[in-house]
Amino acid sequence: MAEVTALVEGLNAGPTPKCETYICPPSLYLQSVQATAAPHFNVAAQNCWKLPKGAYTGEISPEMLVDSGIKWTLVGHSERRDIFGETDALLGEKIAHAQAAGMTVVACCGEQKDDRESGRTMEVLLPQLDAIIANTSDWSRMVIAYEPVWAIGTGLVATPEQAQETHADIRAYLAKTVSPAVADAVRIQYGGSANAENVDALLAGADIDGFLVGGASLKVRALSSPPSGSPRPCIEGFLCLPLSSLGASL
Repeated sequence: MAEVTALVEGLNAGPTPKCETYICPPSLYLQSVQATAAPHFNVAAQNCWKLPKGAYTGEISPEMLVDSGIKWTLVGHSERRDIFGETDALLGEKIAHAQAAGMTVVACCGEQKDDRESGRTMEVLLPQLDAIIANTSDWSRMVIAYEPVWAIGTGLVATPEQAQETHADIRAYLAKTVSPAVADAVRIQYGGSANAENVDALLAGADIDGFLVGGASLKVRALSSPPSGSPRPCIEGFLCLPLSSLGASL
């Protein structure tokens, strides 16, 4: 708990972010962070369930989160997919239900290293994007986080050119399958070993609207200015894990 308190106090003591910012502590700490974080920070769950109630031991429903004052949630982080076996179909149900409960959803998508190296990035991303598209009822409450799985917790990071190309491809697919207006407005974050040393170069991409930050967020640093290349309001997410879990974060 001391680590969580120190992180929140550090964020509160910093300058007011020019980006919309959300903080994602583990579920045990959600209410504490909600009670102590400055009002310009949104507090988000790292996961939620697809139904309001039932015999689902260990799960947290969107209704429980909203009742606790939590109005944001991640869905489909790569670890939920790879470790817990969550499918696109399940994640789509989570998105639909979370939005029906009034929550803003940060929906994650990404590819493995062999997918990137074999040129299959978009082939892998399209089914993930289709699940997001089919289950989003309110695009004003949807953020997409592109997180190349091979760059999570590895110290590797997509080059600015790779990140911008993939973000542009995602946006083009949204324009084709949803509408150009939605594609122009939706914010697409980059997540994958983003840190103070590489964000400026990444932010030059016209389709990169901010970051989902993991390990680097434990250093209590927020962006000081909005993305220079993006016409959309920027957004930043801090996936704040306990310090002992640093190696497992983005």
